[in-house]
Formats: sequence, C-alpha cells, structure tokens
Amino acid sequence: MLKPVLEVVSYTGFIAVAYRFMMEAFIRHENRRTFLEKRFDYLALVPAAAAICYPFLLNAFHAIVGTQAVRPPPLAIAEATFILFVAFGVPFLGIALACRPTSNPGSRRLAYASVVSPTLYVFLGVVQTMIKSPIPDEVVWCAIWLAIAIWSQSARDLVAAAVPAVGGWRVVHGVTAAVLSLYVVFHLINHLFGLIGPDAHAAVMKIGRVVYRSAVGEPLLVVAMLFQIGTGLFLAWRWSAVAHDFQRTYQVASGAYLSVYIVGHMNSVFIYARSFLGIPTDWNFATGAPTGLIHDAWNIRLLPHYALGAFFVLSHIASGLRAVLIAHGLDQRNADRLWGVCVAMSAFVAAAIIAGMTGVRIGALAS
Repeated sequence: MLKPVLEVVSYTGFIAVAYRFMMEAFIRHENRRTFLEKRFDYLALVPAAAAICYPFLLNAFHAIVGTQAVRPPPLAIAEATFILFVAFGVPFLGIALACRPTSNPGSRRLAYASVVSPTLYVFLGVVQTMIKSPIPDEVVWCAIWLAIAIWSQSARDLVAAAVPAVGGWRVVHGVTAAVLSLYVVFHLINHLFGLIGPDAHAAVMKIGRVVYRSAVGEPLLVVAMLFQIGTGLFLAWRWSAVAHDFQRTYQVASGAYLSVYIVGHMNSVFIYARSFLGIPTDWNFATGAPTGLIHDAWNIRLLPHYALGAFFVLSHIASGLRAVLIAHGLDQRNADRLWGVCVAMSAFVAAAIIAGMTGVRIGALAS
C-alpha cells in the first residue's frame, strides 16, 4: 500500500520539477527574445540606412543624366526622375519613423537626424573641399552615419518626462523667428525673380543688400540666426526625448533641418565663398554655374538642399503659426486645414524657386 503512494508522490514530484524546469526555460527564452527585440530594432536603423544610400542615389541620378552635351532618352529621364524622387523621400521617411510611439530616444533622434541628410551632405562636401580631403565624400558620409547609428542603439534608454520642460525658450524662439521671417520672405521672393532671369534676381538682391549687408544689418542678422540655431537645436533635443503627434514631430524635424541648413549656408557664404575662394555670392555661385545644378556630379546635391530648405522654412513657420492660433482659441480642425494650405503653398514656392535656378523662365513658358 505504501509503495503505490510513494510512486505517486515521486511521479508528482517529477512532474513538478519538470514543469518548473520548462517554465524557467520558457521565461529565459522570452527574456532573451525580449532582449533581442529591444537590442535589435531593425526598423530603428532604417533612417541610417536611408541616409547612407542618399549620396549614392544622387550618383545614380548623375550617371543617368550625364552632362549637358548628352541628352538622355525619355526612359532614362523617367528613371532619373524616380531616383531623385526617392532621394527626396529620405527626410520624409525620417519624419514618419520619428512618429513611432515605441521608439526609444536614441532611435527617435536617429530618425530626426536622417531628416537633415540633404543639407548635411552639402555641408560635408564644402568642408571636404576646404580641407582638401583625399577621402571621397561618400566614404566619410558612410562612416559618419555608421557612428550615429551605433550611438543611437548604445545610448541609455532613459525614462523621459511626459512633457519636456522648455521654459521660455519656446516663446523666445518664436519671437525671433517672427522677426527673421521678414528676411526669409524677402530672400525667397528674391529667388522667385530667378524665373524672370539672373538680371532681375541681381536687381532685387541689390536692393535687399542695402539693409542685410550693411555694417549694422549683417552682424545683427548673423547673431539672430545663430541664436535661432541654438534655441532651435535645444528645443529639438528636448522634444525628441519622447514621442509626439505628427504635427509636433514635423515641427521638430523641419526645425532641425533648418538649423543645419543655416549653419551650412553661412559656412558656404562667409567662409567658403568670401574667404576661401574670394568670389561674390551671386546667382552664378548659387546655381553652380557654368555647369548648373542638374548636370554636375557635385552640384546635384544642391538641388534637394535648396528645395527642401525653401519648403521646410515656410512650412516650419506655418507649424509655428498653427500652434499660436490653437493656443489663442482657434479650432484645431481649422488650424490643421490652414496648415495644410500653407504646406501646399510652401511646396509650390520651393518648386518655383528650383525651376528658376535650373533655367526655367516665365517668358519662355509664355511663348
């Protein structure tokens, strides 16, 4: 009688031990899988991969288009247009991935960083030229983005506050932006005169330079721009710590692009053109004459750089205006509609500016 009881107890104990062993193995497996999923968030690395591909997309575009002496067939033009469209999509892919609610701060900041790829690549090329680097831009570019990607995955996953504290910096940044908008609007209108011709552009620019190239105007403009860059990057860093809705994400991403764009533009104008080359920063400098923006292997990077610069500066102002209107009682739906109209107008203005810079003229279209 005792033997069967002992057998049952032994069997029951064996089952309990086996169950415990399986549960521990399952928990270890789940923990390992959770760790791997957290460690290897492949989707989080997509922005870096897209940024790495960016210069090679431009190289492929130039390989198809070639020089002005060679006119590619219609199919090749379609292929080149598609490649350029994909290159333009790199920043917007970064904006989309920055909206992921499950991303950690490092991955989110990597997505934001990829938004600035077009303007950062121009900045890198100018610096490479000035230091006469023997290393190709593409090699340096890949090394930079590999380092950024590694940092984004190795950065500590800190628990951030639900609403990052930005204090009065947001207000000061907005006020400065409102003042600088006067210069921005004039500058963009000046470029729109490129649709008439370089002479019209130069005539309008000459009028504006009486103010922003004066002994007082230029230093004030530079200081205001540097202040805007500093406060903008501060706000972008704080806000990028947590996930936001699309509107806030777009505002942060476009602001980050503009910060790098302004730094690169000032470097190109004040250091590269005036000091390094000793040449005027006129229409020929802006459009990469004599080869132009499209048919030169280096200058093609200026096309997305300029187009997105004009688009983001106007749509970023629209995002700020939307936030101010909502804060003052405007219905969010109407504010969003107004923002959408402003974004569409921003795209139209950017396309018109690029058309003028690539040789399109209003008189030629009319005839």
